[in-house]
Amino acid sequence: MKTPLHEVFDEHHIGLPSTIGMNELLGKAVLEGLSPASDDSEKILFLAIDMQNDFMEKGELAVPGSHQDVWNAARFLYSHLDKITQIAVSLDTHQPQQIFHPIWWIDGDGNHPAPFTIITPEDVLNGKWRAVNHPEESLAYVRKLGEQSKKELCIWPYHCLEGTYGAALESQFANMVFFHSIARKSTPLRIVKGKDPLSEMYGIIKPEVSHGDDAGNIELLRELKDYDRVIVVGEAQSHCVLESLRQILAHYESAADITSRIVVLSDCMSPIPGFEQSTEDAFAQLQEKYGITITTSTALKL
Repeated sequence: MKTPLHEVFDEHHIGLPSTIGMNELLGKAVLEGLSPASDDSEKILFLAIDMQNDFMEKGELAVPGSHQDVWNAARFLYSHLDKITQIAVSLDTHQPQQIFHPIWWIDGDGNHPAPFTIITPEDVLNGKWRAVNHPEESLAYVRKLGEQSKKELCIWPYHCLEGTYGAALESQFANMVFFHSIARKSTPLRIVKGKDPLSEMYGIIKPEVSHGDDAGNIELLRELKDYDRVIVVGEAQSHCVLESLRQILAHYESAADITSRIVVLSDCMSPIPGFEQSTEDAFAQLQEKYGITITTSTALKL
């Protein structure tokens, strides 16, 4: 018994609380009559990076185009419920007091930086910006960020604060994730990232600046090897999706049989404004270097 898509996913409520009760929804999933995911001969992972309310178009760190991205991803999942073995979701998870939020820094007049302010090591050394707490560690971080990650510290709007609605998985997409879970008897993987107060963490494997010899989420990297295909969607394409891919591909740089399994659905992700061209260039480079597939949700057939 195939449940109509509109009974699982309401495209008019993307970014808003779900109007469908979870017990009603999952009761319908039981009736799908699909084989368990454990029976799949081809193992396919659907990896959704930071599909959270705060990255939706009315969220605290809104990504233009995110509603259409969620809609495209949901339709793809619905059309391939019987083929997707497992869904993994990452959740950007923060506290107000983190190095990339305004409250961490003040200028000479005691003002906090506006969102999207860039703070360089020189800014800290000359007193343009001062860390309210952990000044030595903060300066060291800004320096290492440039050395290790080739980035500058960006102050972001407060977003994805743990326990808030903004930090939750977008409700309509969540409906689809849990519907799949019941219909296929497959438990979603949950990847929580970004809780270190002294580091940004765009990628799902490790923070921008690692402490000591932290190798990152080795368990997840090992998990990825178990799948014949890994399909990637998420927000924002220019930051968390891009950095997640970079980290995974760098880890498996010498294993073309693994990197070639990665499929990016370009119509299920959007960049933060101002990063369009650099994002397009970066993805093209990853495609050329690692042999990943970049396609769309309508073109990919499983």
